Amino acid sequence: MFVHALLALLQTHVPGLPEYRIANIFNPQATPGELERHIANLTLGITAIIFVAVGALIVYTIWKFRRKPDDESQHEPPQVYGSNQIEIAWTVIPILIVFILIGVSARVIAGIQNASPPRSTLKVRLVGHQWWWEVQYPDLKMKTANEIHIPVNADGHTATYLQLESQDVIHSFWVPQLAGKTDLIPNRVNYTWIDPKKTGTFFGNCAEYCGTQHANMLLRVVVQPRNDFKAWAAEQAQPADANAQDAKVAQGKAVFESLACINCHTVNGTIATGVFGPDLTHLMSRQTIGAGVLDLNHKNLRDWVNDPQQAKPGCLMPSMKLTDPELDQVVSYLESLH
Repeated sequence: MFVHALLALLQTHVPGLPEYRIANIFNPQATPGELERHIANLTLGITAIIFVAVGALIVYTIWKFRRKPDDESQHEPPQVYGSNQIEIAWTVIPILIVFILIGVSARVIAGIQNASPPRSTLKVRLVGHQWWWEVQYPDLKMKTANEIHIPVNADGHTATYLQLESQDVIHSFWVPQLAGKTDLIPNRVNYTWIDPKKTGTFFGNCAEYCGTQHANMLLRVVVQPRNDFKAWAAEQAQPADANAQDAKVAQGKAVFESLACINCHTVNGTIATGVFGPDLTHLMSRQTIGAGVLDLNHKNLRDWVNDPQQAKPGCLMPSMKLTDPELDQVVSYLESLH
């Protein structure tokens, strides 16, 4: 399973946009990530000082009180107990360190959670499922899956606010270069925000164990120039643009609509109105299928429709046991959904 996910990460991208494949928290590209990097640096600095001090004391003690070559004594050295100065020091200093870290963390958490929305704010509702991400744009009246497309914060006044919810178990949103982890909890709504300052594709994943395919619940945040994002959003808001003039596509649509697929998936403009699985209206505009498990191409799409359990064991999509002609027709129809 991990190999499939890794291959998907290595093979897919949005043309014209850079990719940040190494999710480095020390190279943040959004304000929340920068604030959290400061905490990480402070914590590492303090713990490094503690490590060096304790290590130096241990080395000094071993060297200072080692047994000398000419020491024939079989008795233990004098035992000293009860140094008030030392006990006060090793009690007060750790307490001060803990309060410093708590204070800094609380300040950053409050700064992120209580931040006022900028003039230009995009609202996204992100719903976690086992094991994929539903991405809704309430103001734009559209939704997609496993990819969050947002505009870049080129003017310093653009941000994306995320409303985080879960449909089943606890999940966790984490795109390391943009923001820290925020849980998606059933019957509770959490919020976070990001304001990427560079265009490109940022990789993330679910950071809370959520079942068999937790490791393959991958996520992409595609940061685009504002005009490109507007063009993408306009396309996503349109009904399915399948080419009904193509006989094979028309046959595939008929087969698709005769299957139980329409009870789980939505294709705008058709009788498929299911909400249990990802919206397929513009399936071919995405980079992957199976929440990042497979690169989206003809072979992988055909294999996925034929038997999803081969690529993602335990996923809730069953094999429809289609014949080869039916499978080819359904895949042709799905490939027409741009």
